[in-house]
Amino acid sequence: MPATPAQRAAQLRAELAEHNYRYHVLDDPSIPDADYDALLRELIAIETAHPDLIAEDSPTQRVGAAVSRDFAEVVHDIPMLSLANAFDDVNAPDDAGRYADIADFVRRIETTLVVSAPEFSVEPKLDGLAISLRYDDGVFVRGATRGDGSKGEDVTPNLRTIKAIPLRLRGSGWPAQLEVRGEVYMPRAAFEAYNARARDSGDKVLANPRNGAAGSLRQKDPQETARRPLAFYAYAVHLPATPEQNLGERHSAALAQLREWGFPVSPEVSTTRGLDGLIAYYRRIGAKRDSLPYDIDGVVYKLDDYAGQRVMGFVSRAPRWAIAHKYPAQEQSTELLGIDIQIGRTGAATPVARLKPVQVGGVTVSNVTLHNADQIERLDMRIGDSVIVRRAGDVIPEIVKVVLERRPAGTQPWQFPEQCPVCRSALVRVQKVKKQTKAGIEYEEGVAWVCSGGLFCPAQRKEAIFHFAARRAMDIEGLGGEIIDDMVELPFLRRDGAARALASPADLYNLQQDDLTELRRLAQERDGSVPETVKKGKVATRWADNLLEAIAASKSTVLERFLFALGIRDVGESTAKALARWFGSLEGVMTADADELRRIPDVGPVVAGRIGTFFAQPHNLEVIAALRAAGVHWPEAEPQRVPLGVLAGKTVVLTGSLEQLSRDEAKDRLEALGAKVSGSVSKKTDFVVAGPGAGSKLEKATELGIEVWDEERLLAFLAEQ
Repeated sequence: MPATPAQRAAQLRAELAEHNYRYHVLDDPSIPDADYDALLRELIAIETAHPDLIAEDSPTQRVGAAVSRDFAEVVHDIPMLSLANAFDDVNAPDDAGRYADIADFVRRIETTLVVSAPEFSVEPKLDGLAISLRYDDGVFVRGATRGDGSKGEDVTPNLRTIKAIPLRLRGSGWPAQLEVRGEVYMPRAAFEAYNARARDSGDKVLANPRNGAAGSLRQKDPQETARRPLAFYAYAVHLPATPEQNLGERHSAALAQLREWGFPVSPEVSTTRGLDGLIAYYRRIGAKRDSLPYDIDGVVYKLDDYAGQRVMGFVSRAPRWAIAHKYPAQEQSTELLGIDIQIGRTGAATPVARLKPVQVGGVTVSNVTLHNADQIERLDMRIGDSVIVRRAGDVIPEIVKVVLERRPAGTQPWQFPEQCPVCRSALVRVQKVKKQTKAGIEYEEGVAWVCSGGLFCPAQRKEAIFHFAARRAMDIEGLGGEIIDDMVELPFLRRDGAARALASPADLYNLQQDDLTELRRLAQERDGSVPETVKKGKVATRWADNLLEAIAASKSTVLERFLFALGIRDVGESTAKALARWFGSLEGVMTADADELRRIPDVGPVVAGRIGTFFAQPHNLEVIAALRAAGVHWPEAEPQRVPLGVLAGKTVVLTGSLEQLSRDEAKDRLEALGAKVSGSVSKKTDFVVAGPGAGSKLEKATELGIEVWDEERLLAFLAEQ
């Protein structure tokens, strides 16, 4: 049996009271604003239809929530009222071509005051915490939260920590008693930076800037509030000694006066006339909403003339001369249907939440990228959960909270999968340096996961081939990014009646001229530029001949280049050289255990693990076997089990231009003497070789007191070896 209006009203009052408590007292809301507004609108509709059901403790008769017992109570000299809300969609006006709620608001003012196109003060509606600031003789003496509108919480010590709030007014001419009202908020950039630090230190992150501001002001320790990046904008002024009067004749002029006295006021505050002016302002601010440095959930329209405000008066404890025009909600709740893994072009494995589609900020959201497994664990995210999705700032949606109260029974914590969803190779967790001491380097598990099937994984194919063909690797001249894109995307290889794209670097060594001609034809067809007949002359095939010659030439290489070309994570040129020298053969590298690998200079436990994991993947071994079968070869060498050269263990940086040696020649000769040639200067750098045009690297070396050589000294040193 459906609930009666009285039963539903009682149920709604109880739900809203609980949500008010969670938001204002616990700073831990369980539903987004849009859901709260929907419940409140339903209760307003019931009470409007049944006035006898209105109760004194109904949320419709209150502005905020009960005052916390943790702070002293403040009775507001002038009640802090809330505003009526309008949710008109300016992209979908009513049948009359106007905007119902806002049109009614303007029409009431025009009718009551007998004016046409009245002037309004307009401003963004900040998504923070409303406060009042009391000044006696120009000195800040008390600050309070809105509370229930009549009584708030005394948070004066916390407000004193906010640099945007003046402790003493500038200039002169202020009244003996002044009350300024405004919004404490947390700028987006500061919120992101605060959360980044919290994540790094393992502390609790803030759900969103709004709750960050509210929770920060209600800290018992003002020093904790001082550590929070809070800001403030003023939006109203009152005279407690003469509440029937105002500061001047117009609200816009009063805000300008507040600026003169040292209060920050939003630069988006403006004035406009009539309904058309309000709608234009709503659209203008809406267009730049995502680029604003702070969160807003709407704009506010206030009759600018104070005399007109007094005539309009109040209804239901809300002014009839002001209204808040809300934007589509940027937070909504929905269901988490699943968590998939996406593999990036470098092998990074990123979890992606699949959601029951929901409208957030005017956009349908069905997938949300999750930063890493730690975020899932921190939020305790489980399949079937109700989650709150937020879309703000850079307009990228994110999951900010799990509504634990709605969790279905029997859910289980999510576990990161063990295999790549694309190629079934092992997913491995990246390690990072925790600390470095004289005893050695201590590592810890990082937050990122990667696919270990670098040579085979289709998701990494373009990056793997591009790296394989690079000049410092297999040096296949002419094989650039655009050609690789086409090779991986287009089915140009026609064998045994089937067509397929390039599957791995090994396929490069089986290419024929007809394959490349077909590749060119398919690319032209895709781009809409294919000629009626494909030209078969020299001009059409010269690029193919050149590329095939470069591929054939790359078959003869050296082991260190081949190892580098494989793209093993964290195995750069210097590590590849160290491996080649130590083992002398590919088989030695492939069969070495972790202990043997860790004996090699420049190979620590993390890199040793990367090498072992790479060669443990069957797919990678298949590609290596195919490369060797296609004729890729290198000379075998005797293992050299000790660091070579007088520069063993030294780190060198090259910067600027060299006249007698190329940078590559200088690097090769230094590495042949055992040096590690780095691309950046640090305290670990032993010396820097600087030629003409040296810039920031030379400056940093000088700043750190690192020895600097010129090319003449380098050549003299090399000649002595």
